[in-house]
Amino acid sequence: MPNVFTTPPPLEPGSRIAVAAPSRPIDESMLDRACDRLRETFDLEPVVFESAHKDWEWLRDNPQARAEEIMNAFEDPTIRGIIAVTGGDDQIRLLKHLDPDRLTASPTRFYGYSDNDNLRLFLWNHGIVSYGATLHPTLTVDPAIHPYLERYLRRAFFQSSLGVVEPAPEWTDEWFDFDSGESREWHENSGRTWHGENRVTGRLWGGSFAIVKWHLQTNRYLPNPTDLDGTVLALETSEDVPLPREVRYTLRTMGERGLLERFDGVMMGRPRTFSPDLEWEPPEDYGEQLREEVLSVLDEYNPDATAVFDVEFGHADPNVPLPLGAKATLDPTVGRVRFE
Repeated sequence: MPNVFTTPPPLEPGSRIAVAAPSRPIDESMLDRACDRLRETFDLEPVVFESAHKDWEWLRDNPQARAEEIMNAFEDPTIRGIIAVTGGDDQIRLLKHLDPDRLTASPTRFYGYSDNDNLRLFLWNHGIVSYGATLHPTLTVDPAIHPYLERYLRRAFFQSSLGVVEPAPEWTDEWFDFDSGESREWHENSGRTWHGENRVTGRLWGGSFAIVKWHLQTNRYLPNPTDLDGTVLALETSEDVPLPREVRYTLRTMGERGLLERFDGVMMGRPRTFSPDLEWEPPEDYGEQLREEVLSVLDEYNPDATAVFDVEFGHADPNVPLPLGAKATLDPTVGRVRFE
């Protein structure tokens, strides 16, 4: 683990925030919608970089240019933050083009999740805290920004930490229909599920399950195993909705590599159970099955770990901008999650 983690300075009302596409692009109407919400709701001034106007073919063929743009944004003294337009499936190809010295010389708040967890794990290795939010879908879906999301996004933009993250009163994983613009169906939140009795605090490492799996497979961007001692593992299963046993297999390999035992805590995001491109139909008890699989591996490889499930981060809504690299406290005695 880096000796010192830096939380880049918060933004201020009127700050310039770079809008870039280090993964995939979004169409111009969504780009405009999200930028309008940055201005009108948060009083931030989006600075749209060239990549945000490029098509997927150009972005696919130019990973070095995408990496260069991110480094340029870090180095620009007029830019206080950088937000990715959306996720994707190839950002790991950018990492070899990044110069960590250029990033650490001027730490800047980076916002992204899903495929952008590739870049965020890279930043973690160099001691820079980053936040889980993107233009799309964070700032494009729903007729208005959900009040729960707005509350914690304001903290991620303008405060030093997220602080205590309360459970959301409701949740949904429905796809938002941009054509109709109608509200999605929301469900009452039944709360989080805790395992273990110990209060633990550690730096947050992880993110999207798929991205963590890629980093385990490539073994090029993982921290030293000892860097994970005493940390908190955060995982969310994204719109991929993997079979619960696939999550178990990956965690089991982490156990066999001597990695899983190093985490003092495990935090699982509320799983998404719907995506229009899924090739299988998740059961109604998908979340329960996922929890059972995770706990079965923890019982074998890390029985003393404290775990909490159905935390508000990831691809179900509403969510908080998960701060990788920040200190997370999991306190089962009072059922509290806190980030500092």
